[in-house]
Amino acid sequence: MNHKYQIVFFGSPKFVLPVLEFLYRNEELVGIVTQPDKPKGRGLKILPSPVKIWAQERNLKIFEPNKIKEETFLRQMEDLSPDLIIVFAYGKILPKELLEIPREGAWNIHLSLLPKYRGASPVQWTLLNGEIETGVTIMLMDEGLDTGPILLQKKIAIAEEDNSISLTEKLSELSVHALEEALTLLKDGKLIPKPQNHEEATYAPLIKKEDGYITFNEEATLIERKVRAFYPWPGTYTKFRDKILKIHSAKAMPNIMGHPVGSIIKIDKEGLLVATTKGALLLKEVQLEGRQRVSAYQFAIGQRLKVGDLLL
Repeated sequence: MNHKYQIVFFGSPKFVLPVLEFLYRNEELVGIVTQPDKPKGRGLKILPSPVKIWAQERNLKIFEPNKIKEETFLRQMEDLSPDLIIVFAYGKILPKELLEIPREGAWNIHLSLLPKYRGASPVQWTLLNGEIETGVTIMLMDEGLDTGPILLQKKIAIAEEDNSISLTEKLSELSVHALEEALTLLKDGKLIPKPQNHEEATYAPLIKKEDGYITFNEEATLIERKVRAFYPWPGTYTKFRDKILKIHSAKAMPNIMGHPVGSIIKIDKEGLLVATTKGALLLKEVQLEGRQRVSAYQFAIGQRLKVGDLLL
């Protein structure tokens, strides 16, 4: 009979649930650690994390420490005596005392090809920098920020239309396959940690709300990357007649040149073509402050825009 590992899982957001489902079916989840309930949405209603809801439905042991260095929490983890800790989008660095508890160590599932894009926002920075491929890294955790030895990596191509939601979903599914392979190799005694080349490290710091602000003085290709990287949060937005105009979908037309920056080049059912400092940007879906999300064509008609107008 296949040996099942006793695992404590650390994570919070919805996109980690496919990995949790896999572990629930194939190993023994002895504990789930997730972030405490937080205020969310416009009403700031206190809500549990998606991982907590999932674990409650399966009557699993749930832990929500405010501080993971608390003596009480560390003792609870020791009492569980896990073979493995698996961390996926938990949001805190685990202390040395915690990393030393599981017999087989602590693994982190990271959504980049380490050592590239260490940090909190790897998917967004991968898209922002125009990468054509990315992947999943399963790493043996140490006390640093995504600095531990690599156990296994899997790659995936980035599609032209991918945004942070679609790419995260693809990487979430890829994480299941990577984890399955890594656990099989561990059980067979064939999993060999490989140190990262720290000289090749790049970083993906936490995205801030102001990162989403754009002007048409930027290059069209960069604005398109921001639209894809920052969807749905913080979103990409600019000012239009002293109001916030969110850009939900856009396509760079880098070869269209020779028009004043911010001017409207064309209006049709495809969208609203606007000149940038290099190339043009086809706005497809937008949302004016206080209004619903609409096609850029509907927006142009509603605002009585015409070719030659400045979108400022």
